[in-house]
Amino acid sequence: MPRTAPARPRTSVPPPPARPPSATVLPPATLERVLGAAMARGADFAEVYVQRSVTTAVTLDEQKIKSAQVGQVQGVGVRVITGAKVGYAYSDDLELPALLRAAETAALISDGTGADRPYRVARAPVPSFYKVPEPLMQVDISRKADLVKRADKAAREADARVRQVNASWVDQSKHVQVANTHGHYVEDAQDMARLSVHVVAEGKGGERRTGFFGGGGRVPFQHFDGFSPEAVAREATRQATATLGAAEARAGQQTVVLAPGWSGILLHEAVGHGLEADFIRKGTSLFAGKLGQAVASPLVTVIDDGTVAGGRGSINVDDEGQPGERKVLIEKGNLKGYLYDAHNAKLMGQRSTGSGRRESFRHMPLPRMTNTYLAPGDDDPADILKSVKRGLYCANFGGGQVDITNGNFVFEISEAYEIEGGKLGHPVKGATLIGVGPEALKKVSRVGWDVQQDPGLGTCGKDGQSVPVGVGLPTLRIDDMVVGGTKVGGGT
Repeated sequence: MPRTAPARPRTSVPPPPARPPSATVLPPATLERVLGAAMARGADFAEVYVQRSVTTAVTLDEQKIKSAQVGQVQGVGVRVITGAKVGYAYSDDLELPALLRAAETAALISDGTGADRPYRVARAPVPSFYKVPEPLMQVDISRKADLVKRADKAAREADARVRQVNASWVDQSKHVQVANTHGHYVEDAQDMARLSVHVVAEGKGGERRTGFFGGGGRVPFQHFDGFSPEAVAREATRQATATLGAAEARAGQQTVVLAPGWSGILLHEAVGHGLEADFIRKGTSLFAGKLGQAVASPLVTVIDDGTVAGGRGSINVDDEGQPGERKVLIEKGNLKGYLYDAHNAKLMGQRSTGSGRRESFRHMPLPRMTNTYLAPGDDDPADILKSVKRGLYCANFGGGQVDITNGNFVFEISEAYEIEGGKLGHPVKGATLIGVGPEALKKVSRVGWDVQQDPGLGTCGKDGQSVPVGVGLPTLRIDDMVVGGTKVGGGT
């Protein structure tokens, strides 16, 4: 789940129409017609997903606004299920004949048998885990451009060693409708914003280091009064300059301490994906068949929570129309549950956990995480650091790779420090963490009380689809981790 800049809108159009994004895109009667066509060949289930979204993106580089774009995307996806067979088709044409063709195509792929009958849907209430009173699309683009200009100015004023600043803003106001042949029908307005800053600093001898920071979530524009571009820029600058002159990281087994917040990316990748129901059903996950078994230290409780107020991964309803939930996946080291979308849940005799998510109307829903974090423990974070005679403090994570079939992972540590005698020492570069997800969790020996959610950075990729997610972690001590580096010599 790399922290890359959000993709630009797929379609550039003039400024968005006056119609607010919360307005219903298609009337329920049209959705009922489409459901009837989807079931014309007979099937177990059919669903219609409707999306209209307006996205604004502003980027700054070399102290100039390089692009300012507004794009609108709309369309309908139709899914038809017969047993384990799934047919899916979509249309970006919202006229009824095009929608009926998409429904008939999905029905043909599903290859059901039976007769058509009328379908009726009734609107269901939607919980409110986030609320953006003024849709972000209605905020003037000049105010968004001002944020990236302020970020650039603040980064350059923060340190004379700053050589390059790239700042970006992206927001989306999205309205969705989901209706299915169970009679379920929901609508939801989903706004999302993120401000991010990338800084390059240059030290002695031309050494260059980078820093990246940003965030947001399902928040109003006023969120960035407190989470200001100045604060974001200063943190990105601090990261870029902190490791100038860093020594090479020691390789070998070491005790590592993970900083709270964004370090939860390790949990997301090394553990979370392996708990998604499609991998469990197919038996390709290391966690398949292990419900009730100890898979981590007794100090470890892992939660996936789609109800976090304003969280980047939060969902009032998932992309199958099910309410967001708080799910305990691992409790005191024991595996308690998996993440289910509706289709995999039915095939496995379970219920949906509100985990069906999709990138857009062009994609089928998959079981995905929302905001995934490790619950707080009882240890004082300062005492955790003091308990390590020699080791590695991981302040910020970069990219990584994980194989869910065996749990093997490799993560780059973008900001790290030696721990000597219970205190932070010199910065180091080139450090990586190498291990197996469950084995790493079994080596957790101290858990702080300072659990933090990340500031709203995460975008998770799976099967070619990207969705926004959140991660979180308290200060964490893990013993006997394998650290990759270029300097021989571990620690304890």
